[in-house]
Amino acid sequence: MRDVTYPPIIVAAKAAFRVLGQRIRLSGTEHVPREGGVLLAYNHVGYVDFIYGGLAANPSGRLVRFMAKRELFDHRYVGPLMRSLHHIEVDRGEGVASFHTAVDYLRQGEAVGIFPEATISRAMELKEFKTGAVRIAAAAGVPVVPVIMWGTQRMMTKDHPRDFSRGTTISIKVGEPIHPSGDDPVGDTARLHARMSDMLAEVVADYPAAEQPPGSWWVPASMGGSAPTLEEAERLDAAEKRERAQRRAAKRAKRQSNR
Repeated sequence: MRDVTYPPIIVAAKAAFRVLGQRIRLSGTEHVPREGGVLLAYNHVGYVDFIYGGLAANPSGRLVRFMAKRELFDHRYVGPLMRSLHHIEVDRGEGVASFHTAVDYLRQGEAVGIFPEATISRAMELKEFKTGAVRIAAAAGVPVVPVIMWGTQRMMTKDHPRDFSRGTTISIKVGEPIHPSGDDPVGDTARLHARMSDMLAEVVADYPAAEQPPGSWWVPASMGGSAPTLEEAERLDAAEKRERAQRRAAKRAKRQSNR
């Protein structure tokens, strides 16, 4: 693929990280192959995850094509940028097209990024995974490389104000690849979830203590933080979904009344 926009975007992003005084801690990046199709599976804790997620493949010289929700592609300004970076549009109501696009990219030797949780985790720990990641990898015949990001939620996530204070540490840990067979997507997904859960615990434990005092809102309740539990987060997600549906219904009713 011809990339005109991606390289300067990376340069600009790295410059912004330096201006913010951020400490980027990378580990395990050798697990990202330097060539050939590869699917990178990320945890999802904040709105800027896709900006930092590409760093996992940067030491290998790879550009990651992220699978992202359609709403971003529909945005007046963000949409053209997403398309210029060759990211993959995902329609949550009808994901067949994005599935085939991702498989095609991987067969062409691209690195594709996916968030198996589909949405941000308010609990800051792993939600239930969709089976799409392992099914895509199996169909394309490529490995799944697990990636855990930590610290991005401190800048911009659900239910909390934005905070781009200087000096935030961003940890990115890359794990050993998993090779889904396609015969047992549920089992392969459970194996991926377990691997990434272990990695998350390691990253949280290794995060600078001075930046992560006990009871921090960005740390899972199960790890000594004050983030919602998975059960509480599920209720909050359901309420948010209902509110969005009500807003959409109100907009439709308003448009119809104005006709």
